[in-house]
Amino acid sequence: MCMSNTYKTVTNNIHISVEVKYWPKQSLPKENHYFFVYYVTIENKSDYTVQLLRRHWDIIDSQGENRTVDGEGVIGETPVIESGEQFTYNSGCNLTGEIGCMKGYYSMKRLLDEEIFQVLIPRFDMVVPAKLN
Repeated sequence: MCMSNTYKTVTNNIHISVEVKYWPKQSLPKENHYFFVYYVTIENKSDYTVQLLRRHWDIIDSQGENRTVDGEGVIGETPVIESGEQFTYNSGCNLTGEIGCMKGYYSMKRLLDEEIFQVLIPRFDMVVPAKLN
């Protein structure tokens, strides 16, 4: 069974929700490899069309292995999201410990005037379900 939690935040009328699940089939606990899948929904409730340009992630692992990931777009895309529309994708993260978290932001562009702004991604926990007992 996979346990999941949903985390949400709003910046400039851009709603971000993240659901995270521990993925035991891709994990090897005896080798300190724990895999989590996260599902992100970006909902544009602003009056403007926006484009996601970049992502920034801070990944914190309970074993002290902290990482920063910066890159263009998400899953190979720089989606344009019209007012009232949403974009959903999923990705994954591996940890060396049973507990960790991720947080970050997207750099987006408002297409009307090319203004670039940041949208916060909520901090979300990644915890192997057995650790919650």
